[in-house]
Amino acid sequence: MSEQPPYLRIADELRRRIGERMWEPGDRLPSRAQIGQEFGVGENMVRRAQELLISQGLLEGRAGSGTYVAEPQQRVRVVRSSAREQPNGSPFRTDMKAVGKLGDWESRTDAKVPAPADIAARLGVDEGAMCVRTSYEFLADGRPVQLSTSWEPYDLTAGTLVVLPEGGPHAGAGVVNRMAAIGITVSHAVEQPEPRQATAEESSLLGIQKAALVTHIRRTYYSNQGRPVETADIVVPAAHCEIVYEIPIGR
Repeated sequence: MSEQPPYLRIADELRRRIGERMWEPGDRLPSRAQIGQEFGVGENMVRRAQELLISQGLLEGRAGSGTYVAEPQQRVRVVRSSAREQPNGSPFRTDMKAVGKLGDWESRTDAKVPAPADIAARLGVDEGAMCVRTSYEFLADGRPVQLSTSWEPYDLTAGTLVVLPEGGPHAGAGVVNRMAAIGITVSHAVEQPEPRQATAEESSLLGIQKAALVTHIRRTYYSNQGRPVETADIVVPAAHCEIVYEIPIGR
């Protein structure tokens, strides 16, 4: 059995000390040189251990000041379920209301954007086909908790009242309700979640540490004819949100 890398051993020990309240939230950790001397390693190894704990929300780095024990934050529960699709209103607002928070969002829509190769494959269209792209920043009580970039084939909604997801009489109603307004029945969605580190842009928008852990969900909605009608990349910070999947069992 291979020996545990030194930075993981250091991270485990720092995590233990935080858990046992040897350091309280807001306390400044000893310098990297001091920690490195204690464990017999260089400062770079300590830095890797601290960056891991920063990405997990246990520590926070303050430029020019040092590394501190992070204040505990209540994680927002985000439920992924077919029950999220309500006859009226926004699924996100419904999610946030269930946990006692005010849900809102900011968005920007660009029409007739050429589909990159990966998006084209997910939508079943040719690379470069025109799409409607909408970028979202979702807020819970004013705090960013989720990012999403959605793509819809332009030829599917062109000339209708739902061509702009955040414009017209069906603005903000969600994919299922908007498609129903133009006679398209959405039968199911497929979601593929995976953990990864946040990009620099995502870290800035979400107000999290660089390279913090996020859950990246690739979601695609399908019509009852089997056609993909929307695909999205959803990014949720692991330290601020927990994702729960609700699975219906028979009726």
